[in-house]
Amino acid sequence: MTEKRIRMIKDKLSSLNPTKIEIEDQGHLHVGHPGSKSGGHFKLTIVSECFKNKSLIERHRIIYHALESLMKTEIHALSINANFPNEKN
Repeated sequence: MTEKRIRMIKDKLSSLNPTKIEIEDQGHLHVGHPGSKSGGHFKLTIVSECFKNKSLIERHRIIYHALESLMKTEIHALSINANFPNEKN
């Protein structure tokens, strides 16, 4: 199920034309958590030109908009690290 969810997330985020995308299943950190039954816990690292000149909140909104349908069924929690290419942290 986790691999299927990761593939679904990547498919939805492909609309952002990412140059890098990594999704880590963090479900093992949330065993027993009530929400863990209704969707997975994931850590997302994504790099896309579309994040340039966008605030952290705007970047998260872009991602949540792309994943909107999955947030109701397949994703319970999402940790996000979103940057544009060559961004200095």
